[in-house]
Amino acid sequence: GQGVDEPLSATGFRQADAAGVFLSNVKFTHVFSSDLLRAKQTAATILGKNKFCKDLEIKYDARLRERKYGVAEGRPLTDLKAMAKAAGEQCPSFTPSGGETLDEVRERARDFFEFLCQLAVGLEQKEQDMHGTASRSSGTSEEQLVFPWTNHCSEAELSSDNSGASKMLDANILVVSHGAYMRNWLGYFVSDLNCTLPTDLTKSQLSSVSPNTGVSHFVVKLENGNLLKPEITCVCLNQDSHL
Repeated sequence: GQGVDEPLSATGFRQADAAGVFLSNVKFTHVFSSDLLRAKQTAATILGKNKFCKDLEIKYDARLRERKYGVAEGRPLTDLKAMAKAAGEQCPSFTPSGGETLDEVRERARDFFEFLCQLAVGLEQKEQDMHGTASRSSGTSEEQLVFPWTNHCSEAELSSDNSGASKMLDANILVVSHGAYMRNWLGYFVSDLNCTLPTDLTKSQLSSVSPNTGVSHFVVKLENGNLLKPEITCVCLNQDSHL
């Protein structure tokens, strides 16, 4: 949850190191992290391993915090499940006293995603103002945008009908957050924005919480700067081959 702001354990730092090595060849334009300590440390560790953007500023945002669990925070998961059972409900839909509902978490995710879309559109407009509409390259070489998981994930992501998304990105954003929060964000993508999912993704995978430092990759297209109808493709979900 949010109330117990513990640092990463030794295992957590090893996992963050592994994720950093895994993503070391990806050139990010922006990095956003939850303002909770474990996420901050994970983001800093990942950037520390990166070949292209070690000095990129990490921006912390409270909208990326884990779901608030109220009276259940700092207690074992078994306690939360017992509370839910006593209330005649099941996790994760159960909301402990003082906690956030799933709708409230999803609203935070929606607000942050719309902020990212506005950021990307602003960058595109700035690029066009500087170079004219005929030139829209982000100025990064193809090598710097090679994603490490494309060899063993669905090919729904960076094919030619994505307008060369792997080579011409207005923004390539790393977001470091938390398991329950990201599961709700994915729910928002799928149910509200009709996100395209990998064909081999199962229902259980769709509803599961990511392992620590699991990587999910989404390609977001905003045709003509249209913030109301983003086209979202999930390249891979909760990728953990680096662990």
